[in-house]
Amino acid sequence: MARIEQNRRPAARCFEVGGHLGMASDPKIVVLNVAEVARQIRAAGLYATVSDYWALTKPEVNFLILITTFAGFYLAPALAMGGFRALLITHTLFGTLLVAGGTGTLNQFLERSFDAQMRRTARRPLASGRLKASHVLSFGISLSLAGTVYLALAVNVLASLLAAVTVLSYLFLYTPLKRKTPLCTLIGAFPGAVPPLIGWAAARGRLDPEAWVLYAMVFLWQFPHFMAIAWIYREDYARAGYLVLPLDERRDRFVIWQSSAASLALIPLSLIPAITGESGLVYSVEALIVGSIFFYFSGRFAFCRSNVAARQMLAASIVYLPAIFIVMMLNKK
Repeated sequence: MARIEQNRRPAARCFEVGGHLGMASDPKIVVLNVAEVARQIRAAGLYATVSDYWALTKPEVNFLILITTFAGFYLAPALAMGGFRALLITHTLFGTLLVAGGTGTLNQFLERSFDAQMRRTARRPLASGRLKASHVLSFGISLSLAGTVYLALAVNVLASLLAAVTVLSYLFLYTPLKRKTPLCTLIGAFPGAVPPLIGWAAARGRLDPEAWVLYAMVFLWQFPHFMAIAWIYREDYARAGYLVLPLDERRDRFVIWQSSAASLALIPLSLIPAITGESGLVYSVEALIVGSIFFYFSGRFAFCRSNVAARQMLAASIVYLPAIFIVMMLNKK
């Protein structure tokens, strides 16, 4: 017993220096700051939660939404008279971002049980159970309402109404139709093309014919873009009960028309701003080049219908939309 007590004594000689617990007899024992570790754990938890809520807003989609909204604002004729109104475009982009983030969040709330069945979406914050459904619902409603009200107060009522119609039609028409008919792509393209109209309405207070050309471009662009996603994840969508593609022999014809026909129609449509004198020669050349490249990859996918071709068409679509709008703005007359 005396030997045991003798062995225990050195280990029991603890001391505290600067909030650290240590052992005087063994310098190799790791010094541990309990308070610091607890702080780091809380910080890591907070960062993970913020990251999850940020992911709910679908920031990768919002990037394209903000580009097209900015383009609609910048290309509006009113800018030639009053100059570039930086504060107004800031209000417009911020309000649009709130609405878009709220829409993406509420979409994930409505589809949470189906997202959990898909490998592509199973790790989303709500589908994986990292966030509570009630919290996500409140977050999505708050963002959508805040964005709509903000646009009405800081921009104008027309921009706010366009944003509100987009939210409602996307959530209550397009989202449920994804489980009922492949025509959901057509229905969803209507609210999906609204962002340039919001930008135009913010600058002009009304919608001119030129604004609808921008709308039509985004409208058509969505078909090959979504067809690529639908094809790559077709097994995932089928597993969750989504009817984004026909399940019978009509599927191939459906994919061909929605990818190649839409991208081909984009070429003459994209030249309208140059024909009407809104953009110059540089834009015309760029529109022909990027439009032809986009059509090439869309046609290649329509012919091959492989995952490789679908991924190439998806990449082409992601490049096409910002490229065409950025050059249009840079070459604006």
